[in-house]
Amino acid sequence: MSQVAFDFDLDDGGVPTYTVGELSEAINSALRRRFTDGVWVRGEIQGWSERGAHAYFRLVEETDDGKAAINVQFFANARMRLRPILTKHRLRLGDGLKVRIFGNLDFFAPSGQLGLKMSGLDPRFTLGEMALERDDVVRRLVASGLFDANRRTKVPAAPLRIGVVTSTASAAWADFTHELDRSGMAFRLRVIDVRVQGEWAVDMVSAAVRTLTRHDDLDVVVLIRGGGSKTDLATFDHIAIATAIATSPLPVFTGLGHEIDRSIADDVAHSSLKTPTACAAALVEHVYAFQSDVERVWSAIDRRAARVVREASTALVAIAHGVRRATVSAVERSDDRLAHRRQRLGVAADRALERSTLRISAARASLLRAPARLDPEVRHLDAVAARVRLLDPVHTMARGWSITRTSDGTIVRSADDLAPGTTITTTFAKGNARSRVEETST
Repeated sequence: MSQVAFDFDLDDGGVPTYTVGELSEAINSALRRRFTDGVWVRGEIQGWSERGAHAYFRLVEETDDGKAAINVQFFANARMRLRPILTKHRLRLGDGLKVRIFGNLDFFAPSGQLGLKMSGLDPRFTLGEMALERDDVVRRLVASGLFDANRRTKVPAAPLRIGVVTSTASAAWADFTHELDRSGMAFRLRVIDVRVQGEWAVDMVSAAVRTLTRHDDLDVVVLIRGGGSKTDLATFDHIAIATAIATSPLPVFTGLGHEIDRSIADDVAHSSLKTPTACAAALVEHVYAFQSDVERVWSAIDRRAARVVREASTALVAIAHGVRRATVSAVERSDDRLAHRRQRLGVAADRALERSTLRISAARASLLRAPARLDPEVRHLDAVAARVRLLDPVHTMARGWSITRTSDGTIVRSADDLAPGTTITTTFAKGNARSRVEETST
């Protein structure tokens, strides 16, 4: 069964009707007539992708109404032709790069999209835009007082504790660690692995720098990578990385691997070196200088100590000689005084002995005369002795008297001093008797 065909007699007013293919060809014909020699377009690369030898991206511009974009095809033959220009100016096309490109407009019928076949590039425009953006970042850093802030931080005398921001899969990391290992110094590293180019590089690098600078057990922070194109290194011109370095309380060393250009990260860092190896060598030199200073100070201390010991030894010998002379002199003076005193003592002893002999002779003569004077006293003493003998209790008790005492030795003089049951001791001329009182009477 065939479809019924309707043939309406329509009035198109003279406006032709195109098929899709005819319209596509008409658009391309109009574009070739309007843009005979091609067209220059400027904007920012977004959505860069590579498929084999070809590259595709969108060229984007922010407008008052939002965003304008056009698809760009960068085919292999054009890429091969433009490679010397990109290499000469050390440019690498990628997301975020502002470019001025040349090409031919083409409406691609299968997808119904208008695109630009890129065939040329103005490197001066890209370099100029990069320079303008760089200058703007520098002005902002200077205005905020951050441009030279990190250079005012002080590198410790022996920076052995190092925080490193790099891609650990890169040759930069290998070169850096090899140079430190070769020094034989006891470096201690804390590394954060980041991307150093591409879409995530700015956020990762700036966050890593801020993280390491918050550690109080680090001496310096090192930011290294292995070189690259101007566009790769433009990552380190970003305000976020520059601010992270400038506000770091620790000194930051950079070794970004480029021999010609300086990035803003280099400008704001405490020390910038050309390569990661040079960066490591600078740190090693700091430690070597500290070691040399320590050895020099120790040598000075050793020399000073030896000189002080020699001076003290000399002074001690002089003091010893002085003490010896003073001792000998004191002994000699003591000998003289002792001899003088011995002489005086001999004279005094002779005199005392002479005086004592005279007194003894006088006493002897006096004793010879004493008996005549002592007879009355002797007779008196004999009389007193006789009376004393008569009063001696022994003689009294011999005549029959006795002495009675209580148990505590008290002499009993009256019966009133006793009570029945009291133990008493009676002493006789010969012996004692112990008894108990049965009864007393007055």
